[in-house]
Amino acid sequence: MNKVILMGRLTADPELRYTTGTNIPVCRFRLAVERPFQKQGEERQADFFNIVAWRNTAEFISKYFRKGVRVLVEGSLRNNDYQDSNGIKHYSVEVQVERVYFADGKVGQAQEVSQAESEQQNDFNAGFVDDDDDLPF
Repeated sequence: MNKVILMGRLTADPELRYTTGTNIPVCRFRLAVERPFQKQGEERQADFFNIVAWRNTAEFISKYFRKGVRVLVEGSLRNNDYQDSNGIKHYSVEVQVERVYFADGKVGQAQEVSQAESEQQNDFNAGFVDDDDDLPF
């Protein structure tokens, strides 16, 4: 089984490109994921992962994700290798996206909704009279 689930923040805006010849969308970005532990007196450390998405998912990410946005990525690990012009072989590991989710909501929108609900609740309670004193139970 090859399954990866990561939650973190984009380190830069995603980069959308298209494959030559077939014109398939491919989007790449780096995800900073905080480690769950922190040494006393030190800043929390993070790991940085290369992420790649294809086709509709790539276009979605390019359209809606930006630097600093917190996202959840589901996917699988892929090993890549290539040989440079000097004949040296290089290896890399990246996460190939299967699904992506926004991990944070819009704070301003949530506050507006809760304020509107609060005002409606106050209007509803304004006409209520507590007259339970004469009930036999």
